[in-house]
Amino acid sequence: MPRRTQVALNFVERGEGTPMLALHGWCPDHRLMLGCLEPVFAHRPGYRRLYPDLPGMGTSAAPQDIAGSDDMLAAVQDFVDDHIGSEPFLLVGESYGGYLARGLARARRDQVLGLALICPIGTDVEPDERDLPTLRVLRPDPELLATMDHRTAELFAEIAVVQTPQTLRRTREEVIPGLEVADTEALARIRRNWTLTRDPEDGEPFTRPTLILAGRQDNSVGYLDQFALLPHYPRATYAVLDTAGHNLQIEQPNVFDALMSEWIDRTAAEPRARPTQDLQGHRTSR
Repeated sequence: MPRRTQVALNFVERGEGTPMLALHGWCPDHRLMLGCLEPVFAHRPGYRRLYPDLPGMGTSAAPQDIAGSDDMLAAVQDFVDDHIGSEPFLLVGESYGGYLARGLARARRDQVLGLALICPIGTDVEPDERDLPTLRVLRPDPELLATMDHRTAELFAEIAVVQTPQTLRRTREEVIPGLEVADTEALARIRRNWTLTRDPEDGEPFTRPTLILAGRQDNSVGYLDQFALLPHYPRATYAVLDTAGHNLQIEQPNVFDALMSEWIDRTAAEPRARPTQDLQGHRTSR
């Protein structure tokens, strides 16, 4: 089938072996996923980690024909065709990237070895329809906030449940750089068509090892809407972490690393599926 996009996604690659594709959330870039996943794979040889910038984020362009989430998913599909082909791979998605990852897992059910979702968008895509807790800063540090410039303090305070020098450092290194370079005009265009035409949970259940991580204090996507996804993922571990907001991986790094490692172990123990692909290695359907 002809390709629907001609977008070349910028990406960073680490390691060799079984591919692992990591999709970041809305507005940040690949640095978010690089920061949270590389520590997990630091002592795990045999995995080729791919960290792309989604269209309109990082240094990946979003031309006019990228006009909604269907086009974003198509661009990710093209990336898989170009850089993974028909090889089975692990799939990780964070926030909006988790929404796209679920769509990709539906489209490539037989190729995805396992799915991990970090603070993903749940059953309700639009923010005003989500079941969200009120933001509660459980470990505030007013003195730390006072040391920051206004912009950094604003970005940090609106999302950080744990305000420490460590969470600030990682937010500065992994989250804020992407926010500063995002193509806001392109994202506003895409945002108007944010819901995928086909629901990611439409069709047969995804029966490979799955991990769904949610923050108890996440006021961006919440934790209740993700629980409603469980019937579609019968092999899912679902964990809600206290003292964690939308940057769960930064605020609870030890628990995050442990749960991600256990998920990787589960995927490694599974028999490999044979992907349904055409002879050229491209997808046979959207």
